[in-house]
Amino acid sequence: MSVEYDPRPSAVREARAEVRKQLEGWGLAEAAEVVDTAELLVSELATNALLHSASRFTLTLSAAHGVLRCEVADTGRRTPRVLDAGTSESGRGMFLVEALALRWGCLQDGPGKTVWFELGTCGGRGCGGRAPGGV
Repeated sequence: MSVEYDPRPSAVREARAEVRKQLEGWGLAEAAEVVDTAELLVSELATNALLHSASRFTLTLSAAHGVLRCEVADTGRRTPRVLDAGTSESGRGMFLVEALALRWGCLQDGPGKTVWFELGTCGGRGCGGRAPGGV
């Protein structure tokens, strides 16, 4: 599933709603923690796309073999960094992604970048769950 959004504040809310709708459609609604976490982390990536690239962004979701992959692509070239959570009012989005995702990364692709993360959808060993000691 892939959806493109215009650079407006309501796009973040729309992307969160699309995540929930898609995951429910895929039968993942029973995994409420996965849905809630995916919504939160997509919200962070979409907000970063709006703040740092001020361009259209594309949300892409895929799920296979116990892993949900969420990607947000924009035209910005700035690679996201994980900042200390600290007491700052902003800058904690990638800290949350780092803390909650199985894996995450950033691909520079053409004129922009794609920031992605993966979540386990069944929590069992060998089915997308976080490896001991993290990844």
